[in-house]
Amino acid sequence: MIETRPQKTHERAILIGLEHGGVSKWDLRDSMEELAELAHSAGAEVVDTVTQKLQKPTAPYYIGKGKAESIKDSIQDRQVTSVIFDDELSPAQGRNLETLLARKVLDRTQLILDIFAQRARSREGRLQIELAQLQYLLPRLTRMWHHLSRQTGGIGTRGPGETQLEVDRRRVQERISRLERELESVRRTRAVQRQGRKRHQWPVAAVVGYTNAGKSTLLNLLTGADVVAADKLFATLDPTTRSFTLPNKQRVLLTDTVGFLRKLPHTLIESFKATLEEVSEADLLIHVVDLSHPRVDEQMEAVDKVIKELDAFGKQTLIVFNKIDNLANRELAEAYVSRFHNSVAISARTGEGVSKLVSALQEALSSWRLRLQFRLPAKESALMAEIHRVGHVLELRYEDENALIVAHVPPHLEAKLAPFSEP
Repeated sequence: MIETRPQKTHERAILIGLEHGGVSKWDLRDSMEELAELAHSAGAEVVDTVTQKLQKPTAPYYIGKGKAESIKDSIQDRQVTSVIFDDELSPAQGRNLETLLARKVLDRTQLILDIFAQRARSREGRLQIELAQLQYLLPRLTRMWHHLSRQTGGIGTRGPGETQLEVDRRRVQERISRLERELESVRRTRAVQRQGRKRHQWPVAAVVGYTNAGKSTLLNLLTGADVVAADKLFATLDPTTRSFTLPNKQRVLLTDTVGFLRKLPHTLIESFKATLEEVSEADLLIHVVDLSHPRVDEQMEAVDKVIKELDAFGKQTLIVFNKIDNLANRELAEAYVSRFHNSVAISARTGEGVSKLVSALQEALSSWRLRLQFRLPAKESALMAEIHRVGHVLELRYEDENALIVAHVPPHLEAKLAPFSEP
């Protein structure tokens, strides 16, 4: 008798988007295309994409009830297992939609969390993902227990459902607290590591960019690292730091970071702060851009938005326009390099233009070899904050009402500090 193995279940998803408020149909189209890429990265087959135009999302179903009813009818015979929404759903919306559609309902945040859970390899990465998942889950626990609880409260509503719900909430909150303590320990460890780098006076360059822009491929090319590099969203989550020696013998530490995304959930940014602090503490940002992508400008804006949220704006930045080997018209690369100061065009896959990148990196870091000393009065707190944000503080001590600082600073800040310079 031949034993037949059960076939592996395959996710079949329908994607739902809403054009509302300041969201144009072009923005929605781009966002839905990205949502489809995310669904594919998570292992789902996209069966259909449905959009609707409303003044604003509806409270019960996010989309209109009539549209929700038509989706229910359309998925019956199409073997759809998941319905994925392009925006984050409220707990009530998710509960109502699952009841109506009788299918698994996910939003963009849950989809990204699922991808992150698949890709995280280090203990730190898994801790950060679990924390983000639990923070997302906590306000939605009622959705899991709605079949046991009553909505009105009062007499006749107290029972095992409500009791178990409170137990689950307490357990989740306790686990969140433990994870936050463990990640705080990770942050302290990283801070000690950064202090060690400062003692060696090695500048740190954080490689940032939209997901799948080619950051890991570039790091592998420059340093010989073996970071996972694949043509899919969020191929690698765990940060990697490697040493690279420039032609002038100066050593620089290159740190690969998690890819950014439009509508990147705030819970993820909060959970990944232990990792993303590498961006805010870096001396230089290397912003890798997929120049072959049709939405290159929007992706650059999305990265800039996350950098501002991390309080890393204003840092010296080298823009690397990658994947020029995929361009049908090479004049596009020339146009972008002319448009953006401190930029180069390369192909990290073929190595084309990398010598220009190395020269640009050496020039960008040349100012960090200068050791400058300043005496700042206490009233210059804003300038002090800027030094910490965009500079590389080597020594700091206080004398009377002044702060004596020894630091490496970018040229634009050196001019501001000239009145306070010390011999």
